[in-house]
Amino acid sequence: MQAIAVKRLSLTRTVRLKHLKENKMTRVTKVMAAFLVCMSISGMVYAGTAKDTWTDLVGKRSSKRPEYAFVQNNPALPNVLIYGDSISMGYTLQVRKKLKNKANVYRLHCNGGDTSKVIPAMTKMHKKMAEYWLFKWDVIHFNTGLHDLKYLDKNNKYDTKKGKQVHSIEDYKKGLKEIVEYFKKIAPDAKIIFATTTPIPKKSRGRIAGDAVKYNKAAIEVLKGYPEIGINDLYGLTKPNLSKWSHGVHYMKLGRTAQGDMVANTILNTLEKNEKAESGRRGD
Repeated sequence: MQAIAVKRLSLTRTVRLKHLKENKMTRVTKVMAAFLVCMSISGMVYAGTAKDTWTDLVGKRSSKRPEYAFVQNNPALPNVLIYGDSISMGYTLQVRKKLKNKANVYRLHCNGGDTSKVIPAMTKMHKKMAEYWLFKWDVIHFNTGLHDLKYLDKNNKYDTKKGKQVHSIEDYKKGLKEIVEYFKKIAPDAKIIFATTTPIPKKSRGRIAGDAVKYNKAAIEVLKGYPEIGINDLYGLTKPNLSKWSHGVHYMKLGRTAQGDMVANTILNTLEKNEKAESGRRGD
């Protein structure tokens, strides 16, 4: 009887130990499963946070516009930034279409405005997206001018008679030089391209026909000191087609598409030249 009792006790202990091991394995499995779920969720949050941060930067209303869509970076592709006002907003989608699978095409989170807005806007964007944009710019295509040459009165309303130009030509040249120096500082390896300011039609609100020519001339004078900077003559493309393309200082689809094609081709040619130069340095 005693032997039977001992045997039963041993069997009971064995069963208990087995249960303890099973419970321990179950707990470990649950912990590991929770850990994996947590890692998965954190990854999803990271991806979502970048998009949410961009949306917050752009603003809820503007985020619905396709030109301000969040761009998911493809690390295998070069990175392009479009800086500009509403004219650039008009051709951004065409540029992205033409450069699909060839470049990550970003644009400024807002209307670029006049020369005084460039550095603050760029600084704000980079600061906001710094956690996620772990890449460098390969090309920066920019324009400013349309908002420099406009006339505003003391109430910031368009008025070519009683108003004053936002920036004189001399101030514009000074601001443009500061912008170029800023771009060279934040993106020393990037190829910078300046797009000439598009034409001003007659009887434009707050602007005078012919002023774009004067401001483009001033810009070219500044850029003579920076021969490495490319010039994309959107003015030259647009001027002969102004009557067919324009709607005030803005453009209908035909004009936006043509401008976008020219911008995309200019950027693509620049990227190809960069690649050839890099291959030459590598000795490929």
